Amino acid sequence: MILESCRGLLVALMLMLAAAANAADADVYKRLVSDDFADKREAIDALIAAPDAATATIVQALLDGSLHVSDDGRPLIAVDGGFRDARTGRPAEVAPPPDAVTINNRLRVSLQAALASLRLTSPDPALRRAAAQALQNAALDDDMVPAVERAIAAERDARTRQLLELALASARIGSPEPGERLQAVRLLAGSDQPQVRSLLARALQRNPDGSWIEPDESVREAARASLREIEARVARGEWIGHLFAGLSLGSVLMLAAIGLAITYGLLGVINMAHGEMIMIGAYAAYVTQGLFRSFAPEWFGWYPLAALPVAFVAAGAIGVLLERTVIRWLYGRPLETLLATWGASLVLIQSMRQIFGPQNVEIENPAWLSGGVAVANAVLPYNRIAIIVFALAVVAVVALVLVRTRLGLFVRGVTQNRPMAAAIGVPTARVDMLAFALGSGIAGLAGVALSQIGNVGPDLGQAYIIDSFIVVVLGGVGQIAGTVLAGFGLGIANKLLEPWSGAVIAKIVILVLVIAFIQKRPQGLFALKGRAVEA
Repeated sequence: MILESCRGLLVALMLMLAAAANAADADVYKRLVSDDFADKREAIDALIAAPDAATATIVQALLDGSLHVSDDGRPLIAVDGGFRDARTGRPAEVAPPPDAVTINNRLRVSLQAALASLRLTSPDPALRRAAAQALQNAALDDDMVPAVERAIAAERDARTRQLLELALASARIGSPEPGERLQAVRLLAGSDQPQVRSLLARALQRNPDGSWIEPDESVREAARASLREIEARVARGEWIGHLFAGLSLGSVLMLAAIGLAITYGLLGVINMAHGEMIMIGAYAAYVTQGLFRSFAPEWFGWYPLAALPVAFVAAGAIGVLLERTVIRWLYGRPLETLLATWGASLVLIQSMRQIFGPQNVEIENPAWLSGGVAVANAVLPYNRIAIIVFALAVVAVVALVLVRTRLGLFVRGVTQNRPMAAAIGVPTARVDMLAFALGSGIAGLAGVALSQIGNVGPDLGQAYIIDSFIVVVLGGVGQIAGTVLAGFGLGIANKLLEPWSGAVIAKIVILVLVIAFIQKRPQGLFALKGRAVEA
């Protein structure tokens, strides 16, 4: 009997404590709907001071503007025209619907930092790292410092710990203790956030009366050293970014020009419709994307790979049609060939406008080509990395075709000495057709690559035809190795010049340099060897 009585008293006491806690919580939530933002701030501080499993959800709802409070003090989240209890996650019926809790910008900044500190205890390392990054980007309140210190002591991931230490250093740079300021300044050398550089630069400024804002000389010297380290690291990142952008542009130019190098080197035809073969490849990627979305949505992420053979065949077929119907009658007449292929390019552009419309079409990057990898403060996009690798793979395959296959042997023979090749039985007309198909198909592959990094429209090819000819002439007519070096060289030079001179001036400077080079070396980087040339 005594045990049962004690048990009953304990249960009653627990119920009373729970009721008191619920009443206190209800009072806190009711203060959130107050018109006085000071009351809201006190209520938010009370919530964060005693967090539970639902606190992060409630704070996020506050930031999203979806938190409501019922008349009896229940926190509710608006979902799909109704409400659910923020603490239990269950649907809640309230009438009439309460208004959403409003916050100002000052509360929003505090809530963002508070949400980040709440997530520091998450078992998900990625979520903790994101929270640490958010703390570094936001102002860290003094009342959050103990939570961050505990998180640093418990954190096992080195990068997350570094981010937390930088956030803590940003808060301690205003400490009254010179030792803490010195330690904070040294730690901040590992951050590249703009606000960190502003904090360090402020320590080196003077007050209106001429005195230093940072009175301690050792702290100022450490701030100078940290700024120099950050600026050097940022400069390295910018150089890496420029070089990667140059490689990316060079790979695009190389893909666009390698097919032209085959046809121009073999046939001597200035094919002004070559850019439209690139456009056809890009539209082939667009059509393939639509088919995958309609008939195989579960495999949608792999549509770029399926688009490659489609683009190669489509562009190659158009190239064969163009060679058989127009170009074959104009060999040896360069001006007429130029005008005829220019007219063919206009026909192809207008055809695409009639079929797909005059506006750019939307090409979606699959998940595995989205995002990027950070290297020394530079983000290298996955889609451009894939294009560089793909371009090099295309070069390797083309080299194998030209060196190891019968078609390649015929192409090299006709390129070096057409009359002699015809005299020994090489079917030069058929070789011309197949080489034109190969060059056009490679241009189609370039279109698929370009569809992943830029707009796809009827005028896509016009942006690359002139640059493609420059690459071919600079590299040496018919020389694959020269095309590769010229493409990458022009791309890198263009991106290195742009930061100092602008895009237009950079192109003009490069064009002048190419003209000067061709004047000194008309055969390009690699001279074509053969009896016809040496005669």
